[in-house]
Amino acid sequence: MTEYAILEWLWDDHSIRVNYPGKEEKLFQGSYMELVEVLNQLGKEGWEVVTCTSGGDWILWTLKKVHAAHLASMDK
Repeated sequence: MTEYAILEWLWDDHSIRVNYPGKEEKLFQGSYMELVEVLNQLGKEGWEVVTCTSGGDWILWTLKKVHAAHLASMDK
């Protein structure tokens, strides 16, 4: 099974938002260091960046996570 999430950073507002599947949302405040911490945590959870777009003071990443059970079924 593959899931997708969104990571958004508004650097002028120091606002970092992560939207997960199932309507879960996490909000963080910060700049570069805090964004790096959020990205590292997402990586530890199995999320990887698949797209990125930006404009003005805004960056949006699309994240993907493939569950191990899905990977195992693909190997067969």
